Amino acid sequence: MHAGLPSETQSVPAAMALVGVARRYTQGEGVIEVLKSADLVIEPGQSVALVAPSGTGKSTLLHLAGLLEHPDEGEVFIDGRATAKLSDAERTRIRRLHVGFVYQFHHLLPEFSALENVALPQMIRGLSRKAADDRAKELLSYLGLGHRLTHRPSELSGGEQQRVAIARALANAPRLLLADEPTGNLDPKTSDHVFGALTELVHATGVAAIIATHNLTLAAQMDRRVTLHEGTVVEME
Repeated sequence: MHAGLPSETQSVPAAMALVGVARRYTQGEGVIEVLKSADLVIEPGQSVALVAPSGTGKSTLLHLAGLLEHPDEGEVFIDGRATAKLSDAERTRIRRLHVGFVYQFHHLLPEFSALENVALPQMIRGLSRKAADDRAKELLSYLGLGHRLTHRPSELSGGEQQRVAIARALANAPRLLLADEPTGNLDPKTSDHVFGALTELVHATGVAAIIATHNLTLAAQMDRRVTLHEGTVVEME
């Protein structure tokens, strides 16, 4: 079963929709088709696990959904808005305002505290220091880091650093959260804790989330599970 098309009768637009998306790359004299007419709709507040072997196009799908790459065919909708033909500047603006990213490696700024790492993106967007700090404290406390606000990344465990990265990704209240193996660099116990905190925060904030993972146990905790088969997105039973 394909992963759905946007409904014309929806009063609230999907947070993200891929419609007939294709992506291909040139390698030497040949062409590799990674995605072929792929469809995927993510509703607000919905968590979707993307489970597929390496090399099948998971990162490509996330890059397309996050407007980091252009589709060769098809359309990518963010909050109901078509984006494929927008200028790079406008795509960057939408990505900055509406999309949050969490990677396998946290990429925190080492010279700043946990609080500052989460407040900084909000201040860049135009919030006052106090408003940014207040939201950063709220997010970090929700993730169990209220007692670690002033610690720098080097003073935090791997799981704590990744929770800071999750808070940072959600700091500007994006419509869509994209996570690429966010617990892949953690031990199983820490991974379970971080993943649980992530899914709880998704539901609490109403953000839509696509989380790429190899861990079927973690994927089972999410609202939906999809995979990639011959370049298309397929719902898993």
